[in-house]
Amino acid sequence: MTAPPENLADRPAVPDESLRPPPEGESHDLLSELLRSVRLNGDRIVAYAPPPGAAVDFKDVGCLHIVEAGDIALRIDGDPHIERVGRGDFVLLPRGDPHCVRDVGGTEPARWLCGTFTIGDPRASHLLGGLPAVIILRSGGGSALEGLEIARRMAVLEMRSPSQGSAVMVARILDLIFIQIMRAWAAGADAEPNWLAGGFDPQIGLALSAIHRDPGRDWTVEELARESRLSRSAFAARFVERVGKPPATYLAHVRLDAATRLLRDGLLPVAQIAESVGYASEAAFSRAFKNRYGTPPTRWRRDQGGRRSGG
Repeated sequence: MTAPPENLADRPAVPDESLRPPPEGESHDLLSELLRSVRLNGDRIVAYAPPPGAAVDFKDVGCLHIVEAGDIALRIDGDPHIERVGRGDFVLLPRGDPHCVRDVGGTEPARWLCGTFTIGDPRASHLLGGLPAVIILRSGGGSALEGLEIARRMAVLEMRSPSQGSAVMVARILDLIFIQIMRAWAAGADAEPNWLAGGFDPQIGLALSAIHRDPGRDWTVEELARESRLSRSAFAARFVERVGKPPATYLAHVRLDAATRLLRDGLLPVAQIAESVGYASEAAFSRAFKNRYGTPPTRWRRDQGGRRSGG
């Protein structure tokens, strides 16, 4: 388990500009901000119509399956449970879990679309790792499905009649579908505890937005409870219930994610980065960083530089 910061109240002496809160009165779009940090982008979409009983394997990529005809069976590698989905269903695998899709041999041959996603920043893995392996929106699921059906038709049109800009159009449509599915799932009663479900909680979402808006601030549980307009005890219990981990642990994840961006994209000294993301000392920051990523921040930065240069 990632060690939380030694003190929730570690205040940076000189906050980094990229970590400053937005101007007063400006709303904070938590979902957009977190998806940007993951750098998830729609890739391409392919139509599948295999022979009855045939199976198609997928791995190492985020996937979206849209069933256009018939019924298919989906099974995650290592999980005996088989999920059966049919015409009009949308199936999202946001973590990229390896899985197999098979035509179940019904009265109508199975036909489906598969869109894929690329993850630009694997170091933000705790965001995707906190999501379920499979999210399914069944046909007839209300207004969310109406919008998704329009997006599906647009994607099919671009596939059948490609023109200049079609690749970008398809990528944007996949982004739209991904976000809409995430919204619909997180707003539902069956959402599992994670950052997305917490973000849709009208009170815990306020604390999450505050953390992501200014991760280097000396947050205490009491202050975050005030942001959520809850008592300390009610806030702490509800945070774990909705997010799945205590506030201090979540804050540590956010701070270290911010640190990886600064290490990768800038030339700030490690000591200054440690202060910027809320650690009282470079030593405390280095311990937390190594505990999570398995290597000290200086070496991590050097390794990232080698990958970018092709070394």
